[in-house]
Amino acid sequence: MPAESTPTTDARPARRLTPRHRALALCAVVLAVLFVVAGLAPLPFTRTWPGATADALGSYQGHQVVTITGATVRPTSGALRITTILATGPQESISLKQAVEGWLDPKVAVLPRDSVYPQGNLTQAQQQMTQAQDSATTVALNYLHLSPDQVKVTVDLGDIGGPSGGQLLSLAIIDKLAGDGHGGDLTGGRNIAGTGTIDDSGTIGAVGGVALKTQAAARDGATVFLVPRGECADAKVNTPAHLQLIPVSTLNDALSSLAALRAGQQVPAC
Repeated sequence: MPAESTPTTDARPARRLTPRHRALALCAVVLAVLFVVAGLAPLPFTRTWPGATADALGSYQGHQVVTITGATVRPTSGALRITTILATGPQESISLKQAVEGWLDPKVAVLPRDSVYPQGNLTQAQQQMTQAQDSATTVALNYLHLSPDQVKVTVDLGDIGGPSGGQLLSLAIIDKLAGDGHGGDLTGGRNIAGTGTIDDSGTIGAVGGVALKTQAAARDGATVFLVPRGECADAKVNTPAHLQLIPVSTLNDALSSLAALRAGQQVPAC
């Protein structure tokens, strides 16, 4: 008869983890949990991307952007585009995954939420836009030596808030009332975009999201972008092809540069 086989057993003792190995294993588990939590936890950041543009010489969302009464309004050609950015809501948080995806996407910017929504206050953004409209009107009428008691300017930008449309609104008011002063348009028929705050003295201030606004401008056909001088470096990030960046510090800078463009002369560049 064949010999019966007998089961064999491993006589080696089971390997036990040393205290050091147990500690390392525990740390690995804790780190894994932390990474999972971090990936899911909301972060105080906002994703932003190129928004709409509004031609200050035309209409936006079905309404004339600049309406003037008390003075003769001239027909215009070309465009003066106010540029905007879109963003996740002030109460909306993003995850680490969404933040990383945004950082890797050249058409998206991830910014601290408070830099986009100061204290999450949407009312403040509308108040800033109202102030920008008032300053744009004041500086434009002062430039033209017109009295606000006789000339009334109304601005309707729909859902666009914030002060960054001030520069383009001033230029649009001047273009509608006086053009280049010689029967022509400030734009020279060009599709011009830009951004920048403006105060009653005509000083043009920095805004934000310029690298996204240049993309919105190029998408909507602009070939020239008027950028606050201090934001040239930001504007040059991923600048769309064929978009000419012109730095400006004051309303007079903007008007001088537009005059040089119309004359085919050299203009400042970022």
